[in-house]
Amino acid sequence: MSLQLSVDRSSPVPLYFQLSQQLEAAIEHGTLTPGSLLGNEIELAGRLGLSRPTVRQAIQSLVDKGLLVRRRGVGTQVVHSQVKRPLELSSLYDDLEAAGQRPATRVLVNAVEPASAEVAAALGIAEDSDVHRVERLRLAHGEPMAYLCNHLPPGLLELDSARLEATGLYRLMRAAGITLHSARQSVGARAATEEEGERLGEPSGAPLLTMQRTTFDDTGRAVEFGSHTYRASRYSFEFQLLVRP
Repeated sequence: MSLQLSVDRSSPVPLYFQLSQQLEAAIEHGTLTPGSLLGNEIELAGRLGLSRPTVRQAIQSLVDKGLLVRRRGVGTQVVHSQVKRPLELSSLYDDLEAAGQRPATRVLVNAVEPASAEVAAALGIAEDSDVHRVERLRLAHGEPMAYLCNHLPPGLLELDSARLEATGLYRLMRAAGITLHSARQSVGARAATEEEGERLGEPSGAPLLTMQRTTFDDTGRAVEFGSHTYRASRYSFEFQLLVRP
């Protein structure tokens, strides 16, 4: 490992935390890629002049976050970085690509069907009228990240599966001349069902983040209603909070 690591003994920040933050940053920035071996604790402790328990605590904190895994006979290995997504009107595909996560998509469903009451209300159309439903599995570094279910008014844009697997939905909308303007969104959490766990590579009952979003174009027309689930072990939402004057 050729990382430039250092600790400041005069800082009030605990030494283990300084080390864990530097390692986490290296994972998030791609310096330590998935599959990389971290090296043993004795070597790392000697290199930094730290005690072995301090190094063990730093590594364990990243194991607890799901960024590292200890493998018998192999050593401590980088698993992945957690995607931290800002709450703004952007697509998961674009956010993953910007974070260097190598996004990929599997289209599970691509069909026209009658709109349910919930979908009709979100899109401002009549219940049971035609609506385009797209279900996709979004992956990063070959691992499942999120399950995406989107409903769109029919005829809005061409939605063949090959194009949906090649890029993000919002990119297809922009390419079709649709100007995305605003969205109404809610974020929640719940336990994974057995089916969801199998789909996302998580055990049944594992925590999932949920998101529902209705997106509007610059004319005020609802152009998409999405209902998505994300692996909480791999994904988080970030908020910027301002004090109201």
